Amino acid sequence: MKKQILIVDDEPDLCEILRFNLEAAGFGTIVAHSAESALNELSACQPDVLLLDVMMPGLSGFDLARRVKNDPTTAHLPIIFLTARDAETDKLEGFDIGADDYIAKPFSIREVVARVKAVLNRTGQPAVQELSYRGLRLFIDRKQVTIDGEEVSLTKTEYELLHLLLAHQGHVFSRQELLELAWPSDVIVTGRTVDVNITRLRKKLGAYAASIVTRLGYGYYFENKGE
Repeated sequence: MKKQILIVDDEPDLCEILRFNLEAAGFGTIVAHSAESALNELSACQPDVLLLDVMMPGLSGFDLARRVKNDPTTAHLPIIFLTARDAETDKLEGFDIGADDYIAKPFSIREVVARVKAVLNRTGQPAVQELSYRGLRLFIDRKQVTIDGEEVSLTKTEYELLHLLLAHQGHVFSRQELLELAWPSDVIVTGRTVDVNITRLRKKLGAYAASIVTRLGYGYYFENKGE
């Protein structure tokens, strides 16, 4: 199966050149002209590498990369920045976020293809496909949750909330963080919406409802109560 490369850049001509050459090198490609469009693509597919511009209207490449690395479903995704911002501080920021490579514009297309291959060779780690806590299991590949083998019917938002909390047990997420990570970027909701969805999620988790803990004044976290 071809490795899929998600190209994110607001310059259509550059995207087309990258697409042509990457496909000629045997890769599949997906193109997004904004970080917001890239988020939609990431929710629908699982690319193998993210080629990411930094300076784009709206959400910047750095902001998108932070979201990718903070989301357990995409945290493993290798990121290569392609950008005109070549100052040392910019490169350090990119690597601090978790970038696997940083290529300054203008660049050689052959160099980009070579670096994509090198990153893929270094990062062949399989993605985590299941999260669990006692009898509670969350299957990432098929977006399914079961309790003691019985499927639990969750909405997309409830699933995303449980996924975040279960993947980062003990970490307190603020309402704002949950809004940014579990809701689409083009949907306007309030912190109260988070509370309502957490309440609904708890009702569906039965004996595991108490594992989703409210930290007053801060937010929510998943508590591992031990054996």
